Amino acid sequence: MTDDITVGVLSLHNSKETKAILNAAEDLGFGTEWLRAENTAVDVSDGTATMEPDVDVIVNRLLLSSDEDPMEGIGLASTLDRLRPMLNRPDATATAMHKFATATALAAEDVPVPDALLALSRDRLNAERDRFGDRAVYKTAIGTHGGGTWLVDADEPVNAQVGTRQAFLQEFLERDPEVHRDLRIYVVGDRIVAAMNRYAPDGEWRTNVALGGDVEDATDDLPPEVADMALRAADVVGLDCAGVDIIQGDDGYAVLEVNPTAGFRGLFRATGVSPAPHIVKRAVEEVGGSVRDEDVERIAQGLDDSKPSSVPPGHAEQLSENVTIGYIEEVVVAGTRGHETVMAKSDTGADRTSVDSEIAARIGTGPIKDIVRVKSGTSARGRSRPVVDLVIGIGGTQHTVSASIEDRSHMDYPLLLGRDILEHYQVDVTRSADGAADRGDGIEEEE
Repeated sequence: MTDDITVGVLSLHNSKETKAILNAAEDLGFGTEWLRAENTAVDVSDGTATMEPDVDVIVNRLLLSSDEDPMEGIGLASTLDRLRPMLNRPDATATAMHKFATATALAAEDVPVPDALLALSRDRLNAERDRFGDRAVYKTAIGTHGGGTWLVDADEPVNAQVGTRQAFLQEFLERDPEVHRDLRIYVVGDRIVAAMNRYAPDGEWRTNVALGGDVEDATDDLPPEVADMALRAADVVGLDCAGVDIIQGDDGYAVLEVNPTAGFRGLFRATGVSPAPHIVKRAVEEVGGSVRDEDVERIAQGLDDSKPSSVPPGHAEQLSENVTIGYIEEVVVAGTRGHETVMAKSDTGADRTSVDSEIAARIGTGPIKDIVRVKSGTSARGRSRPVVDLVIGIGGTQHTVSASIEDRSHMDYPLLLGRDILEHYQVDVTRSADGAADRGDGIEEEE
């Protein structure tokens, strides 16, 4: 072990994975720096570029998939990549972030992937809809946590874009019709750290842990061909550390995605193994240092995602605070056939986001997932409403939520933001994008 190495983690978000990597690096005896907006700068003077804070190696954990303009993050990573060695370099991250670019790269190297079609024309995309069978996966090329992903029937037309993001059709692979499942395999360098089976929750086909999917340890039961496929996928895309999602169909296994910022919590819950110290070891070795395997294995048995000591000075108390939005906000609401910019009302009393039925019909919102009974301030008995997936863009961040559809034509705002979105923000009731005061749509909550 060489303890004079400082490991920097580039992360502008307050992710638990970033904290776990920083804490693991410190536990292994290395210096740490959390590269954030508060402390990171690059200075070009007299033809020489320097960066602050000074680190020896950078672990890139930028969560670009949820940003409205991910190229800003790619540009930042590219800047720092020219100054220090970086794990998950920006070119590889850009490929992995774009799901169709990933599929193209893998197919070119004979790594199995599901059949898929990306077309810039809506007519072209729908012209070959039948080739995917009765059901197909329709997804945005950039998305995260299962967001921007729908299961569509053969008679549902789709758009070439969802909001501002390119979308495509993909073959729906399913070996077990009772429970939809896939594999998440975490790769660091040339080794598999851990693997888990992910099972979709009741009434859902997506297996993402963020959506309530169940998990079980699959590390010791991986078929050799699947282990090799995961390692090859990460290598082809060019990532040093990645969560590789693999699914089994009737004709064998195929890679769904290669995630450069895969979460740890579900994997740790399933396997009891944290990738954090393995990532640190890979970073340290990148700059000529060494870490004892027994120390890595010991630290990997826990997942310390508490506040790290490398929080930038003067801003520790702000790390848990959310971005502030107004009581009335201009947002982009997107579905399978288009998107619209509308005024939305924030309602912290509502569990679930709600969209006007006419807007839902115009933009296309995919199949109905559920029927819920919602109480309203104007109705004591409540009403039944269909629930569909919806993509909401607020201030550069996109959220996919299961929103209820209702007739809001008699209300002032066609979209109501519930706690499923507002949990990520602070609501300033004095701020209104349209300059209006509260008109009282009524508090709504799901039973």
